[in-house]
Amino acid sequence: MSELSPQDIYKIAVVMGSDSDLKTLKPAVDILREFGIKTEVFILSAHRTPIEMMEYAKNAESENIKVIIAGAGGAAHLPGMMASLTCIPVIGVPVESKTLNGIDSLLSIVQMPAGIPVATVAINGGQNAGLLAIEMISLFDESMKEDLKKYRENLHKQVRTKNSKLSTIGVENYLQNK
Repeated sequence: MSELSPQDIYKIAVVMGSDSDLKTLKPAVDILREFGIKTEVFILSAHRTPIEMMEYAKNAESENIKVIIAGAGGAAHLPGMMASLTCIPVIGVPVESKTLNGIDSLLSIVQMPAGIPVATVAINGGQNAGLLAIEMISLFDESMKEDLKKYRENLHKQVRTKNSKLSTIGVENYLQNK
């Protein structure tokens, strides 16, 4: 019997209210794929396609989706609406808006009523949303946890290497060569 890969076991959904949100959510898709996790990406507006959004959220569990990452700007209802329709964890990604620089989105997502939680990352925090989803999966998958530890060790090495370079060549040269 062959060992199953994360692609075969886990699926994470990345949904957005508009195609203009894709740039913000692409880092989530990229990091999920880097870890070998099957990723579905959809445009589902809480306001413009509410029936499709509701059907998707209601069927997510039966489709083996383990986490939903939902990006939204402005009123930012998508993450909360998705969370209200499923017991799958939802991670909200506030998308930077032109009017209020994403503060409106951030506040809309984090101010969920008691009983319907939505985990929320920083404005435009797509990559962290992906990593948070991976952390959730790693609670039940030791190989995913090991991959996550290696990823973190690599981040540690990158910062140490940058610090060493800065110490060696100085501020001006570092900035010129960056």
